[in-house]
Amino acid sequence: MLRFDVVVVGGGSAGYAAARTLAAGGRRTAVVDGAPQLGGLCILRGCMPTKALLHAAELRQAIREAEHWGIQAGEVRIDTARLFGRKDFLIRDFAGYRQGQLTDGRWELFRSTARFLDPHRLELADGRTIEADHFILATGSVIAPPPVPGLAEAAPLTSDSALLDRPIPGSLIVLGGGAVSLEFAQFFARLGTRVTVIQRGPHLLSDFDPDVADEVAKAFRREGIEVWTGTGLLEVRREGARVEVRFEQDGEVRSVSAEEVFHGLGRRPNTAGLGLENAGVELDGHRIRTDASQRTTAPHIHAAGDCCGPHEIVHLAILQGEVAAANVLGSPRTMDYRLLLSVVFTEPQAAQVGLGERQALAAGRRIRTATYPFNDHGKSMILGAQEGFVKLIVDADTGEILGGACVGPQGGELIHEVVVAMAARMTAAQFAAVPHYHPTLAEIWTYPAEELAGG
Repeated sequence: MLRFDVVVVGGGSAGYAAARTLAAGGRRTAVVDGAPQLGGLCILRGCMPTKALLHAAELRQAIREAEHWGIQAGEVRIDTARLFGRKDFLIRDFAGYRQGQLTDGRWELFRSTARFLDPHRLELADGRTIEADHFILATGSVIAPPPVPGLAEAAPLTSDSALLDRPIPGSLIVLGGGAVSLEFAQFFARLGTRVTVIQRGPHLLSDFDPDVADEVAKAFRREGIEVWTGTGLLEVRREGARVEVRFEQDGEVRSVSAEEVFHGLGRRPNTAGLGLENAGVELDGHRIRTDASQRTTAPHIHAAGDCCGPHEIVHLAILQGEVAAANVLGSPRTMDYRLLLSVVFTEPQAAQVGLGERQALAAGRRIRTATYPFNDHGKSMILGAQEGFVKLIVDADTGEILGGACVGPQGGELIHEVVVAMAARMTAAQFAAVPHYHPTLAEIWTYPAEELAGG
């Protein structure tokens, strides 16, 4: 039997962060990862490949819109083999670096799936057994089973298959209004696909305030993307070369058809087959139940990343892995989501940190808010921004910044100004006093900050 101090199950972002911390703390560590390729979701099929494709689509859109400046480029053609080839080249580099880190000898790496036999023993696929004092589960997530009748039979595109080099469809129905769905929707639309987005909730990006989501919807419609919200999905049918989606909205049954349909209706924690019941690890639905220290219901087992949530965000998965490992090492730490940060890489980009306006009001907080539009801001007007704004949310009594949102050009970069301000617990007045160079996109934050400081 193989014996270790700690075994980390999963070698993605959360698992690697945990293993690195444990090894630095002197623990004899093993990493078990049975995925076909090492690297994790973010590098192989998530953040990095999607942003590479989105950059290509943004370049095409910029060239098409350059005519406003008297720059005529002629027909913009797409070589899909080279487009996806460039993405694959970048991902091989990213993945290769992570694979080198996982195999550099700081721990024992087992390329295998595993399941618990009891609270302290794992069985590998080849029958070997690993025993440890502690375990950290970081098994990630998988695409959720299609929740709509007929969707599975329609062979939908997913966030995995849409990353592969294939003919760009002439038309596409995107099911779901979250970040993944919207990023793929705009990618295909900017490559010439006629795209329809169908969202079940009342607005896109249900985790964002409605005013932020509505700006993204407005931009999508301006680009020719059809957007339906507040729907009930009824059925998906593939008939020959077409796919039909039937849905209900405001009591009326509607249908749209396209060449392909994209399943963007969520992911599920990858916990099946782990034998968690043999280890005393309980689930909340499909997620592993954890406390603020990332400890599961079995005191010697921790979890991190998408398998436990509550947010499927890479930088939080890394932090959870570090927190879990620190607690195993006897250095107590807990998670703090006060600076919860989200970014959607559509154009305009949508980003938020801390409390949204809706969340703050629901929590009974007394708040004040101020916004300023990008289409009245010099630098963003030069860049052609037509939609979007920045918003600050402050405590009505103290003026401390509780949250911020940015929907507009480079929103994912600009939101970090508010992250830093909130990390320092700055008031709107203190934020407004920070000098900003002119003309820059970043100086737009001074307008809502000054309004709140003067109030």
